[in-house]
Amino acid sequence: MKTNKPSQTKEGAAADRTRKAQILRVAIETIATLGYAQASVGQIAARAGISKGVITYHFASKDEIMEQIVKEVYEAAVRFMQPIIERETVPVAVLRAYIESNLAFMAANRDHIVALTEIVGNAREPDGRPKFADSSDDSILQPVVEILRWGEQTGEFKAFSDFSARVAAITLRSAIDGVAYRLAADPNLDVAGFARELAELFLAAVRRPAWETETESKERG
Repeated sequence: MKTNKPSQTKEGAAADRTRKAQILRVAIETIATLGYAQASVGQIAARAGISKGVITYHFASKDEIMEQIVKEVYEAAVRFMQPIIERETVPVAVLRAYIESNLAFMAANRDHIVALTEIVGNAREPDGRPKFADSSDDSILQPVVEILRWGEQTGEFKAFSDFSARVAAITLRSAIDGVAYRLAADPNLDVAGFARELAELFLAAVRRPAWETETESKERG
């Protein structure tokens, strides 16, 4: 059970942040190595060289540790990807950057990604529902849909209905997320090569057909 903390000095607060970061780092390593089910608070404490009491001082439960890991991995991914994507100025390049930066983050943070897939795949609410995999939450699809709509407006991508844009976004996200599971099974996976191939495949699928462009040019001429 998480205890009430006394008021702290700045030095004490900094030490607390350092300790929490250590616990989360070791928790990620433990989950990536042993799997979600075996990554108990006791295992995390033993690997960190601290007592279980130190962990429960900072985190009320294993669930709270898992929630913090999910939050931190997603936030770290955004920090990694955003500047790469924002350097690009046209839809084709932005979509390629979105795909390749997603996978580059995975390659650079394998333990984080393996731990994330373990948590998302196994954590449950008391009624048995997945704790993190909410199929009704389309927020992760929205960036892809927006890029596709932008490319449609510029003429680089084909026309999409609301339904087909959502299908395309789900397909791409499923392919990207699938790499995380492959990476867990194969530490030597060529993620950079996978990213290049996935980008080419998806761009080929969403680009405006050449015959449409040629027909439009002839009609204008």
